Amino acid sequence: MILKKLITHLEETAPLVYQESYDNAGLIVGDENTEVHAAVVSLDCTEAVVEEAISKGANLIISHHPIVFGGLKKFNGSNYVERTVIKAIQNKVAIYAIHTNLDNVIAGVNKKIGDQLSLKKLKILSEKKGLKDVGSGMIGMLENPLDELDFFQEIKAVFEAPCLKYTALLNKKVRKVAFCGGSGSFLLSEAIRQEADVFMSSDFKYHQYFDAENQIVIVDLGHYEAEKCTKDLICEIVTKKFPTFMLHFSEVNTNPVNYL
Repeated sequence: MILKKLITHLEETAPLVYQESYDNAGLIVGDENTEVHAAVVSLDCTEAVVEEAISKGANLIISHHPIVFGGLKKFNGSNYVERTVIKAIQNKVAIYAIHTNLDNVIAGVNKKIGDQLSLKKLKILSEKKGLKDVGSGMIGMLENPLDELDFFQEIKAVFEAPCLKYTALLNKKVRKVAFCGGSGSFLLSEAIRQEADVFMSSDFKYHQYFDAENQIVIVDLGHYEAEKCTKDLICEIVTKKFPTFMLHFSEVNTNPVNYL
């Protein structure tokens, strides 16, 4: 397959115009006219993932998170970003990222997370101005309300999370759940406005937990744990259009966080 054909399909599903201003989704390394014969699908693109692609005979990596966010001024291998890009170029491995554009579409990352929790009546939590079914986070309903701690145990099991961080319990049933894959603390006020019982996301700073103010329970799941399902989503998107194209799930655990 010519890479451009695959890119066209990915960007029809999650148009680049929907990515956030800070993001760098799209083709990061490689020529879109290259013939690709296999791809490794990963949450992150690191040196180890490039090495994995080489070992599996894949000349494309499709990752959720871009390896390059800001501009690179030097290529001397002084940090992991430079080393990853250098290794990919040297071995003719293309790198494509499908990040906040996939987060922001109605059938994207957050829909996948909501489905894992069996939430119903899912909708975008904060729609982009002038765009229907495009925006940040989602909100949905539990078909059978649960006690707070029982719901948290379900989160741990579904996402294989070793631990959760959460604010004071409100001692009521969880019915309405707002959530956002990745770093979603900026959506807390919207989750409160829409009267969610729980807001699940990642990367909250210490003082942001105070903002729950006994109106909602914040659950910090962990960035990697919440979004590792993105690999499944990317594979589903690709195989629906190209069922015979070779895809490899990355076996590299790219989570930089360890728990004791």
